[in-house]
Amino acid sequence: MPIKKELKLHGKVAVVTGAARGIGRAVAIELARQGADIAFSDIQDLSVAGDTLRQIQQLGGRALFVQGDVASREDDQRLIQETVRGFGRVDILVNNAGRNVRKPLLELEPEDVEKTWGVSLWGVFHCSQLAAQQMAKQGEGGSIVIISSVHASRPYPNASAYNGAKAAVNHMAATWALELASQRIRVNAIEPGWIDTPGERSHFSEDQIRERGKALPFGRLGRAEEIAKAVLFLVSDEESSYITGSCLRVDGGFSLSQ
Repeated sequence: MPIKKELKLHGKVAVVTGAARGIGRAVAIELARQGADIAFSDIQDLSVAGDTLRQIQQLGGRALFVQGDVASREDDQRLIQETVRGFGRVDILVNNAGRNVRKPLLELEPEDVEKTWGVSLWGVFHCSQLAAQQMAKQGEGGSIVIISSVHASRPYPNASAYNGAKAAVNHMAATWALELASQRIRVNAIEPGWIDTPGERSHFSEDQIRERGKALPFGRLGRAEEIAKAVLFLVSDEESSYITGSCLRVDGGFSLSQ
């Protein structure tokens, strides 16, 4: 079906990292549903990322997949360059790609920390800087959203590197919001709580997810689509044109109950 001009993001170009599945896929599809052209990346190949591509195309939207590792600045440069080559500009960046190695401090290897920070910290820096440079060049403002975590402010055990990365990106987001305000580039963060995504299955069984979800304030884990709606709010100039340097917690009260 053709994209309608009255959609909130008509004419915008959005870049979403880590969008082959989970929160990233939900975000890419939601922004496409609202009229944005979508360029997305993932370390997974097209056999995994193809579903995101197909769903966007079924909505009548344009989509571009660029395989790459956000921990690699060269890959991030290629992502932005191919987005501009394909769609002519970058208006929105959603830093979603993340990595977490769960080990106690006494067992944590330096390589574990490097891998986690490579994606969850350095990847955010690289993509944000490159996208902001392109937005500044265009001279029409833009929006950057970082998918952070409630781990940024609460020291959950066995997640030293991840906790530190999320705290760092929150502070960087606030710093960038101040620096880029004169360019009308807005920078905000979202802190999801426990969200039902494929990645959780690498740490918990289906029974554990179901039973532990019942103990949460809402009696369930959050849905990726609920995070996507929050992203849409923050990237829409219609709804959040005066919001920058903010951190929106979308956790169903998860952090309140811990």
